[in-house]
Amino acid sequence: MLLERWNVHPDSPDRNLQTPLSHAASRGHEGVVKLLLDRKDVNPGSSDKNGRTPLSLAASGGHEGLVKLLLNRKEVNPGSSDKDGRTPLWFAASRGHEGIVKLLLERDRVNPNSRGHYGRTPLSLAASQGYEDIVKLLLERRRVNPDPQGCYGRTPLSLAAAEGHEGVVMLPMERKGVNPDSWDYKGRTPLSFAASRGHDGVVKLLLERKQVKPDPSDNRDQTPLLLTASQGYESVVKLLHRTQGSQSQRPGLQWPNTHVIRCRERT
Repeated sequence: MLLERWNVHPDSPDRNLQTPLSHAASRGHEGVVKLLLDRKDVNPGSSDKNGRTPLSLAASGGHEGLVKLLLNRKEVNPGSSDKDGRTPLWFAASRGHEGIVKLLLERDRVNPNSRGHYGRTPLSLAASQGYEDIVKLLLERRRVNPDPQGCYGRTPLSLAAAEGHEGVVMLPMERKGVNPDSWDYKGRTPLSFAASRGHDGVVKLLLERKQVKPDPSDNRDQTPLLLTASQGYESVVKLLHRTQGSQSQRPGLQWPNTHVIRCRERT
């Protein structure tokens, strides 16, 4: 057995600084992980050149058993982030691993509002992918910001509306402090995104909210009606036509240019 050889280092990294434990954790090899964790000369909290830990890799791969094993080790930081700001919770939420999200949310050292690519939080990621149960889990936590804006002003509601996830769209709107008519740095609202992609169910949900203006114009003077008409979405055109009022002009670009540049540098 290799681990019994005196000249075999069980924690030696490869050129990407990934150790045998990292490789085993990323592939879900629970038996191998247990063997390695039994060794005093193996660091369970090691990180590779991108800052990813065995816990991050296990969480990303959906290996719940391994996540439990690693969380039981005091050397493992459950809230560690890689070079892009991505945490184990960020990875689990982005890939729909509900059980792992539950485990991580129980840890005090885990920041549920951590930001990764495009400044998106675990809630933003789950909402954009349509993971309704994970969105519910996150919104049940008081520490979770229900309306975070990413680098370009996109909120979880905006992201869910753009993808047509009706069940997810309903959830943040039930929380206080969520603006259903928020706009990104180009002046686009959740209604604008839903209308432009023909998601009539989402359009209907949004139009039921008093705060949602049915005819906002973005920075290019494009309204939801104009956007959906240009794509030929007849059902959405009918919905909007019944609720048209005076246009609500959006101001120009509100997000500082430096903020937008930082987002581009991280993607």
